[in-house]
Amino acid sequence: MTLQPTSIPDFSTTAIYGHQNNTNDSHCPNEDDWDWLYSMQPVYMLLITVLGVIFNMFVLMVFCLHKKPCTVAEIYLSNLAAADLLLVSCLPFWAVSVYNGFNWPFGQFLCKVVNVGINMNAYCSIYFLVLVSIDRYVALVHTMSHGRMRRPKYAKLACLLVWGFGLLLSVPALIFRIVKHIPEYKAHACMLQYPNHTVELLYDGMLIVLSFIIPFSIISFCTVKIIQALKNQTVERFNAVKTEQKATILVLVVLLAFLICWVPFHVVTTLDVIMRAEVLRGCHLTAALEICNQVFTYLAFLNSALNPILYVIVGKNFRKKVQELFKQWVIKRRATTESTRSNLSSTLKTLV
Repeated sequence: MTLQPTSIPDFSTTAIYGHQNNTNDSHCPNEDDWDWLYSMQPVYMLLITVLGVIFNMFVLMVFCLHKKPCTVAEIYLSNLAAADLLLVSCLPFWAVSVYNGFNWPFGQFLCKVVNVGINMNAYCSIYFLVLVSIDRYVALVHTMSHGRMRRPKYAKLACLLVWGFGLLLSVPALIFRIVKHIPEYKAHACMLQYPNHTVELLYDGMLIVLSFIIPFSIISFCTVKIIQALKNQTVERFNAVKTEQKATILVLVVLLAFLICWVPFHVVTTLDVIMRAEVLRGCHLTAALEICNQVFTYLAFLNSALNPILYVIVGKNFRKKVQELFKQWVIKRRATTESTRSNLSSTLKTLV
């Protein structure tokens, strides 16, 4: 039995491997080859936190403070930035826990709340990308009807539903997360403890379907249709479609980054559930999955700090908004300075 840092995200895996008396692991040697990973985790999480908070706050400020209202795609991307901000805000708690040898010093309430926040990022992020994929699909593939279907008020309602759905999927983390003493490791760990093994497998299987298979299928379908539409030379006749194409390039890059960062994690999670169901067996496979789980978990975390960088590098419209917002801020500051100088000059004249 190995106490692993997979208890950090624990979207669909348990905190302690082998706690269900899985016969796969009962005769496997316990190798202590995790020290290098343990030492890197707190520093990595704090770095992701600093970068993620700064970058995502910057994105939200640009979208919120710009004088022009957000487009439908920007509404979805701003909510994606909010979900990423939620994740990176929760990571410092786990960094402290790992640094303390997996002792959770923040109490049971924060054990539940912090993990609900992390779970919501995983679930909400992929469904915001589903929404933005559908939006690009409608804008480019059904160009004649997209005006009626793509309205900001509907986009805001869809985002609200996604947040609610993400919270609903996170309820088991709220119920089953506990701080439990693990005598073997002399640690009070924040971990998932299901009522039984069957409930654990059913819940994890449901999450794989709802948070990976269904949204990934929708995103894949929309992406294929979007790429086909971009290759279609006839759509270039419409100026409005050219504008949509610029926004679509950014969306495709964000989608690609998300898939690169998250698909490996979901694949390993799926294999882990299959192993815990005793469909697959073997010590070498167990050890490989444990290592892959760690590496791909932190690759998934990286996505929360990567998206804002992509907005700046790829998003021409986003860079334009940043420039306009900066000019707006400079003009406002000059006006404030001139007003202050004028008031000071009037005061001096009055005194004289």
